[in-house]
Amino acid sequence: MLSSAPALQGHHTLISRPLRIALLILLLLAGLFLAMHLAGRQAEHQALRDEGEQARGQLTLYAGSLRTLIDRFRALPAVLALDPEVRRILQGPVDNNQQHQLNLKLEQMNRAAGSTTLELLNRDGLAVAASNWRSPTSYVGHNYGFRPYFNETRAHGSGRFYAVGVISGIPGYFLASAVRGEQDEFVGAMVVKLEFPELEQEWSQSADIILVSDARGVVFIANQPGWRYRELQAIPAEGRAEMSTTRQYDKQPLAPLIHNTLADFGDGSRLARVDGPAGQADYLWESLPLPSEGWTLHLLRTPQDAASSARNASLAAGGAWLALFFLALFLHQRWRLARIRQRSREELEQLVEQRTAALRTAQDGLIQAAKLAALGQMSAALAHEINQPLTALQMHLASLRLMLDNGHLEQARKALTRHDELLQRMAALTGHLKTYARKTPGGLRECLELGSVVDKSLQLLAPNLRDAKVEISQELNVPAWISGDAIRLEQVLVNLLRNALDAVAGKPEPRLWITVQRDADSWLLQVADNGGGIAEEDLPRVFDPFFTTKPAGAGLGIGLAVSYAIVHELGGTLNAANQADGAVFSLRLPVDKVREEMP
Repeated sequence: MLSSAPALQGHHTLISRPLRIALLILLLLAGLFLAMHLAGRQAEHQALRDEGEQARGQLTLYAGSLRTLIDRFRALPAVLALDPEVRRILQGPVDNNQQHQLNLKLEQMNRAAGSTTLELLNRDGLAVAASNWRSPTSYVGHNYGFRPYFNETRAHGSGRFYAVGVISGIPGYFLASAVRGEQDEFVGAMVVKLEFPELEQEWSQSADIILVSDARGVVFIANQPGWRYRELQAIPAEGRAEMSTTRQYDKQPLAPLIHNTLADFGDGSRLARVDGPAGQADYLWESLPLPSEGWTLHLLRTPQDAASSARNASLAAGGAWLALFFLALFLHQRWRLARIRQRSREELEQLVEQRTAALRTAQDGLIQAAKLAALGQMSAALAHEINQPLTALQMHLASLRLMLDNGHLEQARKALTRHDELLQRMAALTGHLKTYARKTPGGLRECLELGSVVDKSLQLLAPNLRDAKVEISQELNVPAWISGDAIRLEQVLVNLLRNALDAVAGKPEPRLWITVQRDADSWLLQVADNGGGIAEEDLPRVFDPFFTTKPAGAGLGIGLAVSYAIVHELGGTLNAANQADGAVFSLRLPVDKVREEMP
């Protein structure tokens, strides 16, 4: 009986150990799948937001082309309404010869203006003259008093309305202006009709789906077949009755365009599942109101990079979770070892050789972990530095797409040169960061003009400077010859300028000052801002690796540390201080006397 207790205890240990292992495996798998899922979703949404931002830029261009087309003809009916001949026909008895002459005049004006048709309506809405009087679908003799644009013109002096022509069956945009008599009374309306076949043809070259809907949500312009005359939302009965009375979409059946929002990113951007003409598909849906016309412009784009971004983020999150999990296991094991050491020193002495071997293994693992940490620092620096040319490359690629979409092949070919320069710059950046990490010399130095380095850095940050609306004051004492590495010095300048941009963000009158002046045997380059300065307690640490005062996720805190190391390697100094209402970074480099003495 007494000997059975140890046996039972051992049996319990044999049972509990597999259970603990099973629980650990379940925890590992559950955390792995959860981390991969959350990271994938976050990366997918971020990729969709980035694509949506590009799509909004494209949508703005389409809206501009549509507004430009309409604005060309917006004042035309008002100008023609002032013609004395038009007033005379509407106020006096209709003479066949005068009517014929006015038809010819409207025909000639319509051809010169490039509009679709011009027509003159009397006070009852009857067309008394039109530019298409020769056509079988002539408007002359037909009454358009039921059209909203006529009633709106009679009441307010001008009107507009998009509708399908009841005679021609061709849709168009009608712009009308009132014709006034001698007593300023309403005697008729001059109407111009615009059709958009060339605009739809131009838009059809795009792979995106471009739609224009009216205030009721009816799509009346589309760049792909099957999308026109679709309802984006249910139209109430009174709205349908009004459309029937005005014959807005005369004899055109309106089919619903069913769409469900999968994710809403705000500002008219969302991911939607749409039952389109080709079947159900997911689209990145961007909308832009056109208040002047009461329309809405839509762009539907098939997401491109979201799936790959989600996959990469899921893999990265899975790797991070595994690393954390095994680190936790390692720490837990260390804790258990400590408890065992305290509980029984005698057992520890008996197993000292085994534990020594285990500690050697752990030590090797820590050494390897240190190597991986160093690699992580290089990766962080690379991500920080390469993001700047990547951002510029992304913006240039957006411009390149616009050039290709518009058929500007020569401009696109010239733009590729800048893309190649940015790619070469990114390759050079990775090489420099690798050199810095190995504590090796930074490569062959060359004679540089410091003002040229400033110019190239400003070119790289030109989009950021334009978006921030920053005023830049430059005082460059050039030529300022130094010996150094152009790419690495540009890294330093870009870091200083980006920090200054971040500092002045949100300021009412953001300004930057860049000065280059001679100071004995050195050139002194200063970058100052009016962003409020650096806290006094933070000044001694601004060049420490991974120190940052920016919000979480806004910076790695390694840019100034890398810049300090680069300048130090070139034999210069980099300092930070406060002045007036901002901060100033001073970069001092030795003068290249050999180049300075050359003629």
